[in-house]
Amino acid sequence: MDIIQRFINYTKINTTTSRENGAAGIMPSSKNQTELAILLEKELKELGLTNITRRDNSITTALLPANTQNAPSIAFFAHLDTSMEQTNDTNAKITHYKGGDICLNENLQIYLKESEFKELKNYIGDDIIHTDGTSLLGADDKAAIAAIMDMLEFFVKNPDIKHGDIYACFLPDEEQGLRGAKAFDIKEINADFGYCLDCCEIGEFIYENWNAGDCEVEFIGKSAHPMSAKGKLINSLILAHKFISMLPNGEAPEYTENKEGYFWVKELKGNSAKTILKIDVREFDDEKYTQRMQFLQNLCDSFKKLYGEERINIKLSHRYKNVFNSLKTTDCLPIKLALQAYKNLNIEAKIIPMRGGYDGAVLSEKGLPCPNIFTGAHNFHSIYEYLPVKSLKAASKVLQELIILATK
Repeated sequence: MDIIQRFINYTKINTTTSRENGAAGIMPSSKNQTELAILLEKELKELGLTNITRRDNSITTALLPANTQNAPSIAFFAHLDTSMEQTNDTNAKITHYKGGDICLNENLQIYLKESEFKELKNYIGDDIIHTDGTSLLGADDKAAIAAIMDMLEFFVKNPDIKHGDIYACFLPDEEQGLRGAKAFDIKEINADFGYCLDCCEIGEFIYENWNAGDCEVEFIGKSAHPMSAKGKLINSLILAHKFISMLPNGEAPEYTENKEGYFWVKELKGNSAKTILKIDVREFDDEKYTQRMQFLQNLCDSFKKLYGEERINIKLSHRYKNVFNSLKTTDCLPIKLALQAYKNLNIEAKIIPMRGGYDGAVLSEKGLPCPNIFTGAHNFHSIYEYLPVKSLKAASKVLQELIILATK
């Protein structure tokens, strides 16, 4: 099947993740993720893959067995869900781009403007798949699914081309805490390393991401009626604001870039009696991450001395680790293979530290190193998400090339 048609078919299944169901522990959080998994299971069977397993939580894996010895076993990962910024069904369109603005929706006068998205100029003469301006496109991560399936079809149709074991793995609910990756047991596949396809434009390559931590602080006030509150009322909301004021100035998302870490005051809920503060902690460097988490603990301890032991409780937890912790060096095989594949295909590698997380962070921490290869798309999580066709095809070609390189 043509890779474009594959992708379009996948976008027709609305797999928007559900935060409510996810919070309730339901996986997948949206039933259409199961519908997509069932379709992929069917297509994998038609391709003749083995060890096809679709679990109750819609985690779906399959194996294309090796046809040569002494080649590494490689797994490829994509996620089934799409983000929740938009929940409408996707009505993907294809425009042969000749320059200028692209009209996404004439009735609503929604345009993909070249003045705002200057990289469009790089795709003059290419076909571009885009939304109708009322939904996400879902290239995050259905472009990855299409690229993996296209790569598998290539090797099935070319059995004389040597390759090691190739695993295809499709996981649910990446868009809300990497839940599918956390539920996946890497021992169920026998891969030496893997790759996620979950970054953007052609050429992007990621092998570093945040160390990510969560901080939840509970402030306990003391209620009193305002007519007799003097000397009695202790307002938990004020306590929370005092805590926030003690965080370092300038170390927040809006002031940082590249590998600069931060504290992100993410949520504040409560009343004068009780308030909950949630803070995201992000840092690339392991030591600096540990220092940030310790800073919050120390801040809580100091707060207790100022306002009383009973006024504050803190809970620190780890969300995911930096993928590079498992790769250790840029000279490792997963990185070398990918970069050589880019080079062989005349694709300029754009190595960027990812100020976010992806399934590979969890999988790597579990013992399966997983750098991140481009899908080819732009503007994830936006109605302006679009996918140049040549970039989508290039993603599949990179997978094919690195598998071939791994046999040499």
